[in-house]
Amino acid sequence: MLLYWLLILIIPIAASANVKMTYSKYEKISNRRGYTADEVARKILDSNGLYSIRIEHIKGNLTDHFDPQAGVIRLSDSVYGKTSVAAIGVAAHECGHAVQHAESYGPIVLRNKLVPITNFCSSASYILILVGILLSFNELLINIGIILFLAVVAFQLVTLPVEFNASSRALQTLEGDAILDEDEVGKSKKVLRAAALTYVASLLTTIIQLLRLIAMSRRRS
Repeated sequence: MLLYWLLILIIPIAASANVKMTYSKYEKISNRRGYTADEVARKILDSNGLYSIRIEHIKGNLTDHFDPQAGVIRLSDSVYGKTSVAAIGVAAHECGHAVQHAESYGPIVLRNKLVPITNFCSSASYILILVGILLSFNELLINIGIILFLAVVAFQLVTLPVEFNASSRALQTLEGDAILDEDEVGKSKKVLRAAALTYVASLLTTIIQLLRLIAMSRRRS
């Protein structure tokens, strides 16, 4: 029990701390050409014919994201207007998501379809498992809850190739379009790798939760 709680607490905290430390290290290094992250984002979008995608400044630290419904890339305080190789890597990554949507990249299409299913299954699974436990460990309810919880695992599995592909697109563009020099691309890569590991950590945590639920169900059986 103690090991379980340690793992689900430590894994995401460690991943988050790694992102912050890595970003903090490389946000001090400006790119040699003096581009700002929003300028780079505009260049990448335009080079892919995505002229209608807007770029907006939002409050927060590393709250950057692409909103496909609104057709907007939102860059946070720590990225928008910044010239660091870290900020440019993050902005290029979000552009990667915009290009994925424009090209109907398979995994992102699948992930979008899974969103409403995952939202329902995530809430319903916990309710069913809790009710099952309250009803003297009703095996049927708990098992249905576990099956629904599998949708959360599936969603996070599909998310991995989406995130890794967006980073790969970003790095290829930054180097191929000569936006950053080779050594600068390497620094941006470290930032994006650290960010990608947060998704791996989230998946591992969810799998650990699933295994515990399965073990609990079998014990009671």
